[in-house]
Amino acid sequence: MQNRLIHAALAICLALHAARAGAQNTTPEAPVTAATAPAAPASASETPFVPQETPADRDARMSWWREARFGMFIHWGVYSVPAGRYDGKEVPGLGEWIMHDARIPRATYQQYARSFDPIHYDPDAWVRLAKEAGVKYIVITSKHHDGFALFDTKASPWNVVQATPYGKDLLAPLAAACRKYGIRLGFYYSQANDWNNPGGAAAGGHWDSTQNGSMDDYIRNVAVPQVKEILTHYGKVAELWWDVPTGMTPARAAQFLPLLALQPGIIVNNRLGGDVKGDIETPEQYIPATGIPGRDWETCMTMNDTWGYKVDDNHWKSASTLIRNLVDIASKGGNYLLNVGPTSLGDFPGPIVERLQSIGRWMKVNGEAIYGTTASPFEHLDWGRCTQKPGVLYLHVFNWPADGRLLVPGLRSVPGSAYLLDGHKPLRFEHTAEGLIIHLPTAPPDSIASVIVVKGGKMVVVHTPPKPLLSAADGSFTLSAAQARLGSTGQPPQLEGEPGRQNIGYWTDTKAWASWTVSVKKPGRYAVAVDVATPASSPAWTITLSGPIALKIDTVVSGTGSYGTYQNQAMGQLNVAQAGTYVLRISPRETGWEPVNLRSVQLTPVP
Repeated sequence: MQNRLIHAALAICLALHAARAGAQNTTPEAPVTAATAPAAPASASETPFVPQETPADRDARMSWWREARFGMFIHWGVYSVPAGRYDGKEVPGLGEWIMHDARIPRATYQQYARSFDPIHYDPDAWVRLAKEAGVKYIVITSKHHDGFALFDTKASPWNVVQATPYGKDLLAPLAAACRKYGIRLGFYYSQANDWNNPGGAAAGGHWDSTQNGSMDDYIRNVAVPQVKEILTHYGKVAELWWDVPTGMTPARAAQFLPLLALQPGIIVNNRLGGDVKGDIETPEQYIPATGIPGRDWETCMTMNDTWGYKVDDNHWKSASTLIRNLVDIASKGGNYLLNVGPTSLGDFPGPIVERLQSIGRWMKVNGEAIYGTTASPFEHLDWGRCTQKPGVLYLHVFNWPADGRLLVPGLRSVPGSAYLLDGHKPLRFEHTAEGLIIHLPTAPPDSIASVIVVKGGKMVVVHTPPKPLLSAADGSFTLSAAQARLGSTGQPPQLEGEPGRQNIGYWTDTKAWASWTVSVKKPGRYAVAVDVATPASSPAWTITLSGPIALKIDTVVSGTGSYGTYQNQAMGQLNVAQAGTYVLRISPRETGWEPVNLRSVQLTPVP
């Protein structure tokens, strides 16, 4: 998993860990816009996968994927044997990167295959669990960066049939189970990075001389033949997931493209390299603040902090976080590819099973509000998210109003009906100048996300300005990351982390900004401070306050050592001479900017 090597977050990735992304999850509270329009035409420097395809043809090919909204990623391989430990110690980082991160010699790593014996592997049970969770498609690692193939390949002996005591193809029975339960199957394939087959690339370079060889020979003799095998031996392949295009030139990428004709209708991602655009963007471990307008996209995310099984990683996201992530992604027009990492015996760890079962219970009631929906028409909803279908709004309420009055801001038309999706209980509503008010029962049907269906009417939505944030009793403000509006004329920053500990991150674009609308009741001087983390020495940004008067601070951030080490730093003072509603905005400066993670901004009256 290497999305940040490809996208704008490269700067963060390199600083975090040797050209490799870390693991984070997100439940953004940022503006939402429609993101489901057909993909924009490729530029002259980009090669689309289907050059002669019409927009109508593309829509038809992408239709099942846009309907699905929810997929399962499976990272499985020899790395599940060491499970994050080497030479008696835990290796920091991702489980599937242990060979790279611990610089394990080829011969030593290959010994792990002798212990890879998944005798508990039950693909029928795996797919049945996925189906019960509401999953519509599965993508499994046919070969990850360690070069180990989960299938019977003729292109390399480093595979499950020849190198393990198990000795059987793992993909064929999974494909059969997917056909049985009506789940589409896709394959992840690491086309460039391969740390065992000589000539394969390695992000950061080889560490074992036996890895050396011709990359062109590797592409021609291993990678291309193996992709041909996975596209011909397992029936219909729904999606092909490339990853980390280290060393991929247009000439190397071009060798893979003719193989796609073996699977008419296949959907491919954007990570092949060589200026090949692909069908879908693949934000990794984050949810784009405003979706990705003009492109289909799929957020891939872990349940804990690793993709491949790691015995010491017990930092599991809650079922509530995972369900709200699914809702948030659907509300921005994307798909959620949620990862599981089986053990070397072929078991899903218990926390994975429990969370999938919880998601399944929620989806049995509320799946109508996820499958086949498009992005929210609302810019921002304080209480939750919205998905829609023609003539129908699905309001996903995370924060149930204590007074029983749910304001749908900017909804100017009067709908024909409103009801709870769970039980279809009708709800009373009224139209006001601010928007539609729906009267709710005292308690929500679901503490994670309750869905209200609004039908009929013209559904005219007018974007309304955000309500200003109020100060504490002493006049101070604490402006959290979750309350920020995030935007950019380029790539906006993202909201990351778990509820209660969120930060604004992926702040790689100097055109990006974060803002808060505040209501200042007490004029006077305010000290400005931030909770911030960055390994950079002195990122430079500008803090502005615009409203009845305009104020500005040009300042820098001191390095804290890492993106996970937060410090409270003074940024200067603002002399607010007049009460009123203001917008506080933080923007990078063109010169001197380095990415930071920002948790909060504090404004404190100076006596």
